[in-house]
Amino acid sequence: MHVHNSPHHHEAVVIGAGQAGLATAFYLLRAGVDTLVLDDQPAPGGAWRHVWPSLHLFSTAGFSNLPGTPMPSYDGYPPASHVVDYLTAYERHYRIPVQRPVRVTRVEHQDGTFRIDAESLSRPGAGTGSWTATTVVATTGTWSAPFVPSYPGKYTGTQWHSANYPGPEPFRGSTVAVVGAANSGAQIAAELTEDPDVGEVNWYTRHPPRWMPDDVDGRTLFRRNRERAAAITRGESDPGADSALGDIVVLPQVRVARDTGDLEATPMFSSLNGVEADQLIWCTGFRPALGPVRHLVADGSPQVPGLLLVGYGDWTGPGSATITGVGPFAKAAARHAAERIGKTVR
Repeated sequence: MHVHNSPHHHEAVVIGAGQAGLATAFYLLRAGVDTLVLDDQPAPGGAWRHVWPSLHLFSTAGFSNLPGTPMPSYDGYPPASHVVDYLTAYERHYRIPVQRPVRVTRVEHQDGTFRIDAESLSRPGAGTGSWTATTVVATTGTWSAPFVPSYPGKYTGTQWHSANYPGPEPFRGSTVAVVGAANSGAQIAAELTEDPDVGEVNWYTRHPPRWMPDDVDGRTLFRRNRERAAAITRGESDPGADSALGDIVVLPQVRVARDTGDLEATPMFSSLNGVEADQLIWCTGFRPALGPVRHLVADGSPQVPGLLLVGYGDWTGPGSATITGVGPFAKAAARHAAERIGKTVR
């Protein structure tokens, strides 16, 4: 589908067709809101298309559902490919109108209307398109904005981030430093220590790893996030983030590496000069990838009416960056969007 050169108006334009974008579009379409979703990926799946091959969900398929259609069952913790298949089927089932691959380059707001400019990614020089909308919902997530902290000194080896970690293959025959005391650091370090062809792995953390109890997984975290969201909605004090339980969900592969003594943390280096490994992987998190709407957001809040943010982690609500947790936040955003044009989300 090519990008039109003339502006087209929609009641709502959603930027991003990952889990947050699809959940929001589900509620908008159900309320009869004329909706267009713009996505920069070549096919469905959002950020799940880019995670490392061995990444698995923390929760079972039964606890990994978007509103409407549940995720197909899977024995154990589903891999990313299962999530991509689910999002692909979800998009098709609800006939969500996604235009891709297009990259939104700019969003402007004037006199109560948004103008959205985007470039086609299907072939170089294919041109740009423009749309107008009464409401814009940004659901661009964090995956495309990896964060790397600043350290003094110089490192001359190859550097990676969990955002582009491809699995163990490029690290065979190398020594590796993995930095980060949360889930991605533990999972990647565990996978590398398990591979007999990878050299010595040093897992650097700023504090001793804080393991969650072995029986805690995404189901427990989902319930806690729902309780937190409900308390905050009622105006009560926040009962406490998941981090009160620890930082690392003990998935099977992580548990084996930890219990055999292969996954032991090394105190964090103070300078890059102290890192002797051939390759260095930063598992140091992400920041909101606000991109084209950044200039319309301050202190985490949209500065113009009709701009809504969904799915940016605790920044936009407890559990809002998870498949199961995004639903209530998507529904709230869709409700705001629908009310602007006199429609109702039920």
